[in-house]
Formats: sequence, C-alpha cells, structure tokens
Amino acid sequence: MWRRVPRPEDGRVTEIIAGLSMSPPELLALLGGVALVVARWLPPAARPPVTIAAGAVLVASAIVLSVVGIHWQMLPVLAGAAVALPFALLPLRRRRTGRPAWRARWWLALPGSVACVGLMAATPVAAWAFPVPVFPEPSGPFAVGTSVVQWTDPRRPETFTADPHDRRTVVVQLWYPAQKSPAGTQRAQYLGRTEEEARTVSKALAREVGLPGFLVDGVPRARTHSVFDAPVAGGGERFPVVLFSPGSGGVRTQNTAWAEELAGHGYVVAALDHPYDSAAVVLADGRTIQTKIASTGDRDEDDKLAVDWTAVRAADLRFVLSRLDHLDRGELTGPLTGRLDTGRVAVTGHSMGGAAALQAARQDPRFDAVIDLDGYPHGPTTPALHQPTLALTQAVTPATDPRYIPRLTEALKLSTATSYRLTIPGAGHLTFMDGPLYLPPVPSIVGSLGRTESPHVVAATTLAFLETTLRHKPGDLAGVLSTYGDLSVHQPDNSR
Repeated sequence: MWRRVPRPEDGRVTEIIAGLSMSPPELLALLGGVALVVARWLPPAARPPVTIAAGAVLVASAIVLSVVGIHWQMLPVLAGAAVALPFALLPLRRRRTGRPAWRARWWLALPGSVACVGLMAATPVAAWAFPVPVFPEPSGPFAVGTSVVQWTDPRRPETFTADPHDRRTVVVQLWYPAQKSPAGTQRAQYLGRTEEEARTVSKALAREVGLPGFLVDGVPRARTHSVFDAPVAGGGERFPVVLFSPGSGGVRTQNTAWAEELAGHGYVVAALDHPYDSAAVVLADGRTIQTKIASTGDRDEDDKLAVDWTAVRAADLRFVLSRLDHLDRGELTGPLTGRLDTGRVAVTGHSMGGAAALQAARQDPRFDAVIDLDGYPHGPTTPALHQPTLALTQAVTPATDPRYIPRLTEALKLSTATSYRLTIPGAGHLTFMDGPLYLPPVPSIVGSLGRTESPHVVAATTLAFLETTLRHKPGDLAGVLSTYGDLSVHQPDNSR
C-alpha cells in the first residue's frame, strides 16, 4: 500500500479525455455544429445530405438540452451553429425552388468557417477546464458509507451572533467502512445531502474565491463513491477515527476524495462545517448560515483574527470528538455505536483547519496523531505537541509567506514526538483538497500534479502516516514519505 505506483506518460492525455465531461447530447450538438460548417467544403454531391443530417442532429440535441438544462460550456457551440446555419441551409432552399444554388466565395467563406469552428472548439476546452468532477475509486477493501449529523454544544455560546441564548452548532459528515451496496444504488451527491444543498454550497464556494457561480455549475452534479446511510461493514471491527477541519471558508465536503480513500481502508472520517466560517452551512431545519469571516487587508489584524477563528475551530474539534465518544458508547443513537475506536484518533485539517488541528492536539491528549495539510500555524506554538505530526506543504516559491516554513518548523521542533514535514514538488495550496478535480489545471491555482496524481499523493502519504501512528504497522515511514518530496524529520530532544 505504501509503494508509489509509477504513472504512464500518457496519463495526462487520459485525464484530458476523461475530463471533457460532456453528455451525449452535448457531444452530438458539438459534432453536428462542426459538421454543418465542414459541409460547405465537401464535394457538391455530399453537401446536401451532410448538411441535412448535421442540422437534424444539431436541432434534436438542442431540443434535448433545452429540456434537461443547457450548461454554459455549450453556448459557444450554439452561437457558432446559429451563425453557420443560415449559410448552410440557404443553398439547399434555392435548389428546391429551382434557382441556382448560392455559395459564398471561398475567400469569404474560409474566415467564417474558421471562426465558427474556433468558437465551437471553446466548448470542449471549457468543459475540460471546468468539468463535472470524477472522483477516484477508493482503493481499500471496504465500500464507503456516509451520513450527516448535527450537534449543538449546550455549554458553549455562539460567539458569531449577539443572541445570548444561541449555542454553538456544528454539522458533521461521516465517511465510514460499509457493506457493499447492490448494483445500481444511488451514490451520494457531492457537496450536500440534496441537489439543492449542493448548489447552495457550490455558489457560496464560488463567491468565496471570487468566481461567477455559473463557472462551477457542474460541481453539484457530481456523484461520489459513497452511499448515504449504508449499513456499516460487518465483522464487529472497531475503526480508528480521523477528524477533519476544512480551510478558511471551506466546507465539510471539500476533501471527499481523501475521506473516501481513508474510509475504504478502514477509518471513520468525521469532517466539520464551522458555521459562520464555512462558506455556507445548511442546517437540519433548512436554514443556511453564510460565512461572516473576512480579511481586513491588514496583515497584523488578519493574524489576530485568524488566531481567534482557529481557537473556535479547535474547540469544535474537541467537542465533536466528545460526541463521537458518546456515540460509540451508545449515549447517542447511530449505526456506528460500538464501532468507533476513540482510543485511536487523528486530528487533521487543511489550511486554517490544519492550524486548528495543531491547536486541538495541544489542548486535548485524546488526539493521538496530527496531520496538517498546508496550514500556517496560527496561534501559540506552545505548549509542545506530544503527538506524532505530519505536515504536508506546497512547493515553496518566492510568493510563499516567508514566515510560513520557519514557524511550522518551530512548532514541529518543539514536539516531544517524532514529526515530519514533507514539501511536495508541484503541489499548490489547493492540491490538498478536491479542487484539482474540478478547477482549471493551472499550476498557480491547483499545482501541476494533475487531476489523477493530486488525490493519489495526498491519500498515499497520509495513509502511510496513519497506518504507522494509529495502527502501529511496521515499516519505513520516512522512506515512504521521502519518495513523494523533500522530507524533514524532527526527532524529540530525548531521543537525539
């Protein structure tokens, strides 16, 4: 499981083809539009049947798409076809009336044809750049189930509202080892329990990064490999627990590919929505809580705010661990009662969630291991961490905050357990979440590892760490991690 499998050289070609993410009606509309333009340049005998067939395919596909929904990527095809259609049909009409067929001069038709085909070519490019995400198949022996719970902490007031009676509520999604579902079972929606929730969250995430919502309208159409409320895997085994906190403005589902891979290998992953911090949190009663946190533009002030927000997240993580412990003991009802090994728990997070994981581990000895996915350590670096820690970081560039690596190194060096910092070449900040599966493959946005390699690297390194720290499986962890990048190992003082 720890061996890195070499990828074939044509893997990126496969990614491009698989990432086009166009439905059959969309592909037929594209082919019909291109054929309509190309028909002008065919021999005279072939022009009428090709034009008629292409027009029929185009019109039929457009009708189907108008019923099921036209996505923005198809607009260039429809625009190009609308321009080409009159020029393609006019000669046929003149033939039927007995008048001489009219055709534009080649030197006039050529630029128009090139422009129309070029316009239509924008559709597959856009579909590739902003696809419906395709999640990698979990490689573990278990099928994956998922469920969503909502818990309120009666002892903790909600600091983001002025209501003195408001208590802190978190929404948690669980991914767990499950029994195999029958063929044809509906897979879980990405980003939400329903399509409406998924669209709400998708639009909120787009706003969070300054993108128009329509650019990512394919994301809420995605299906994962999990099954909602699937029966827990048989055998009575108790599964180690991994808690996860998303990045600033992030949501509980942002690392679904990673969570499914861990669950397939026998872990229960509990990922949190942090209300008023996550981009959008849909509560059980249907209310949607939008984010209230925002950058001020002043670095010192933002650092102070980040410390406060990190503290809230760390408290959320500790509270959820307590709830999971109650669930395991049967004090809360649920199918995972008696199946959670809350004596083997890792706390993890991405970006600000990574900082929250570090803080929660300092404050709560129930956490046995820590994974920080490219998170700047906001808040104090003391007391020392007593848990083994894995910090994965993006490739360091001149644009990287110069305080990041020194501060992270300081936190790891203070640890009384062995800690690892792995810098992954080609990784960007969003490499450590699902972003590479549906955002444009621009290195400055999602890194340069690609849609296949990004989730593979994150899952392989974290699984190797969890197998060593929670399951205590023998192996050369440092040797495995070093195959993925630049590894620094920090040994505690008492073992040097």
